Amino acid sequence: MPDRMEAAERRGLDMSEKYVVDSLGDKCPVPVVKAKKALDKAMSGDVIEVHVDNDIAVQNLRKLASNMQCSSVDRQLEVKHFVVEITAGEAGGGRETTGALAGDTGVSQAGTADPFHGISCGIGGSPAEKSYLVAVASDTMGEGDPALGKILMKGFLYALSQMDTLPETILFYNGGVMLTTEGSESLEDLKAMEEQGVKIYSCGTCLDFYNRKDLLKVGEVTNMYTIVELMAKAEKILKP
Repeated sequence: MPDRMEAAERRGLDMSEKYVVDSLGDKCPVPVVKAKKALDKAMSGDVIEVHVDNDIAVQNLRKLASNMQCSSVDRQLEVKHFVVEITAGEAGGGRETTGALAGDTGVSQAGTADPFHGISCGIGGSPAEKSYLVAVASDTMGEGDPALGKILMKGFLYALSQMDTLPETILFYNGGVMLTTEGSESLEDLKAMEEQGVKIYSCGTCLDFYNRKDLLKVGEVTNMYTIVELMAKAEKILKP
């Protein structure tokens, strides 16, 4: 045990420290990497307070704590603001869980050799898997009968929401903005993906053209510059 803690114990003092890690807006696996680096420098009893903006990050931080034989407690401050506190060096301790994620409680398992064991960047995904972007230019899929095309697009977005590795970003432009606005039959699937950390953007010019800007129900409005930038940086682009 470090000298600081030994001295504190002899004096009966609590010398533990708290370190704040701001990971709001960071994409997986950045929050767990930052937390791991902070834990590597921490002394037994120190608290690493990690701020994140999605449930997946909270779950991954819990797993990191368990793998490193630390205890953790989390709470939700706002809709997209969670705080996970990891106490260093408490091997075999129980894991407390509060706030919006209180349903997932239990006792931390024994630490594993790999601190990132079981950590994912999506529903069953892996931090090592490459991210991809989905570009949707129409509310129909393929050529031919429009009614069939709408059925296919609805099925595509549902299937996408069930993928082991979700896309990092979904872009909607031209007729595709019909899918993110009022009346779309895919809103539930899109909102489910957004809750898992998927960024959803709709072209502002397209929304204006179709008089749909006030009817946007999921995601954010963006511009062509951002669309080009996101597509240029994407490792892989999927176009239905």
